[in-house]
Amino acid sequence: MSGEWKLNVTCHQQVAYTAAQTVQIQMTLVTEMLVSGRKRREDLWMHFTFDAKENKTLCKPCGVAITGKNTTNLKRHLQMSHPEIHTKIQKTSNDGPSQASAPQQNIYTALVSASKYKIDSKEQQAREDAIAKWIGRTGLPVRTIEDEDFVNMMATVDRRLSVPKKTKINNLIDKHYEDEKQKFKKRLAAARRVSICTDLWTKKGLTASFLGISACYFCVDQNKADHILLALEQVAHPHTAQSIKSCVDKCLQEWDIPKKKILTVITDNGSNMVAAFKHTTAAAEEPPSFSEEDSPITESDSESSESEIDDLRYQQIDMDRTPCVVHTLQLVVHMVQKEASVKRILDKARSVVKLFRKSSVATQKILEQCGLIVLNDCPTRWSSTFNMIARLIKVKDSVCQIANNMGWDSFLPSEWQKLTSLHDLLLPFAEHTKTLQSDTMSMSLVVPALFDLLSHLDDFKQNTSYQDLATIAQKMKGNVNQRFASFLDTTDERFSPLAAAACFVNPTVCETLVDVADENIQELLKQAEEYVIRKSALPHTQDEDLSEEDDALAVAEEENIEKSKEEAPPSTSKHRVFRFLSKCRRRPRQRTSPNNIEQQIRKYREEELLQQPITDDDTGTDFWLSKNDTFYHQLKPFALDLLAMPASQAFAERIFSVTGDLSRGRRNRARVILARSAFLKMNRNK
Repeated sequence: MSGEWKLNVTCHQQVAYTAAQTVQIQMTLVTEMLVSGRKRREDLWMHFTFDAKENKTLCKPCGVAITGKNTTNLKRHLQMSHPEIHTKIQKTSNDGPSQASAPQQNIYTALVSASKYKIDSKEQQAREDAIAKWIGRTGLPVRTIEDEDFVNMMATVDRRLSVPKKTKINNLIDKHYEDEKQKFKKRLAAARRVSICTDLWTKKGLTASFLGISACYFCVDQNKADHILLALEQVAHPHTAQSIKSCVDKCLQEWDIPKKKILTVITDNGSNMVAAFKHTTAAAEEPPSFSEEDSPITESDSESSESEIDDLRYQQIDMDRTPCVVHTLQLVVHMVQKEASVKRILDKARSVVKLFRKSSVATQKILEQCGLIVLNDCPTRWSSTFNMIARLIKVKDSVCQIANNMGWDSFLPSEWQKLTSLHDLLLPFAEHTKTLQSDTMSMSLVVPALFDLLSHLDDFKQNTSYQDLATIAQKMKGNVNQRFASFLDTTDERFSPLAAAACFVNPTVCETLVDVADENIQELLKQAEEYVIRKSALPHTQDEDLSEEDDALAVAEEENIEKSKEEAPPSTSKHRVFRFLSKCRRRPRQRTSPNNIEQQIRKYREEELLQQPITDDDTGTDFWLSKNDTFYHQLKPFALDLLAMPASQAFAERIFSVTGDLSRGRRNRARVILARSAFLKMNRNK
């Protein structure tokens, strides 16, 4: 035992000696590094030699001895005695940084880089807020930040950051969510009018359904139109009109939006949506229709007619409903599927597209030839049939060549011609769909867009050589007049002047409407004026006139405007927004001081629309923001509210694609997480 003990002691002593020797060697190296100083410049010392015994530096070219080895003295000697060598050294120094000029990290920086941020420091809090916003908007599980790979990634990005725990991040997300809600509540409280958009969506497995509710308004703080998500509620089956209306009322109450502020509620054509926002008096006379054509294009489900009619008996509803223009427009487009000859060529187009999309060889070949692939249509996507036809026509040569090489049946030349004619028929519908599906400022374009489509259908019917397509154009025209009677026909019992009023206050499109000698259009403008007068004249200002000071300012500004008009050259003609509205202008009548809403409208119609030049780059919002509040103290605010309105519920539909997997069947998140994530993601950067 004593021998083993001695052996162990010897081994430990040897290990300790080796470790001490290693430390001594490292200290020696560090000392030598500190003593040696920075490395010599080879380009300079190649012309000198140093004698350590004499402590003198000898110049090789001339043999002059210089005391010490100071680099500055050596440079000065070369500059005075050997300028060509000094110039060469200077050029080498300017071409690239020398090792002596490289940045060196001091001891303090090296020590600080390894330390962590203080928990209450601004740097730590800023990074924690960024992580919380990322988790909140994406809807990822909060436990993601405790994952080992995430911690390693953050250590690589910023080694001073202390990754917080999931409880703290969850609290930060809740705080950010509440702060955002309070911010938008203040903006909605300052808003004059609000438009509500709703959409109902169901998972493919019918396991859950969600109701998206959004609000569009003109933000007075930012002087621009804004569209935000208010709520994303999970609703239980059956989706009755009463349950939908209850969700909307609950949301409006939570956001403190009084119903008198609401201009309209924009929904799809689902029977439950129609019944939810239909007045009881009208509902008793005419029950809602539950035909297949009027069902929404999205995945929102409709319930039985018995339950819908029963839902009409509940409390009085005081919110007007406006059908989604784009949904209704796509119902008109779907009429092309009912013509047998057109359906035959569309089915053949789908079969050709299916062959290409199922063959990796054909897909690779068409990508190599034109860099594009063929597109398939989808019944729940707007203008998808037109997009399929347009892509086929664009890659026509490649499709024909590849189909011939693969031994597939393709289109005949006559079928290609008919497909091109069908493309021309649907092109304006696709263009207006793209314009009208914007989140804001599209309601003012509805009336001229509809008249433009009616004019297009008339021209197409007369110019096409295909009788079946001419018949479809005629049927589509009648369908447009029928479905949009609430926008175009002032004699229809469902007529609403809201779209015409929005068009009237948009000078970029209304300036051509006032020139058209059409009784229907002039009646629409008359109804629009009456609507604006009725809605914009507030009770406490309706019978009041401007003060004497305001009158003086108004007269002075009128004189300045008149003077500028006399001096300004005549305006040149510009491009018309809608080509069918090119008519002659009317003569203006005498101007009056805009003391009330009627006079403000008269001044706007007779002076601004007919005399002031409006460029193509101007928008209706820019026009009204540039106007003085003294002249249009009643008309201007209401005009901005009308121009901010959307024409479709596309924003509410986009919720379910933006939220991603959170609202799909893969995983069922908690309701709070889904609603919170959708709110933060849809309302970001606003």
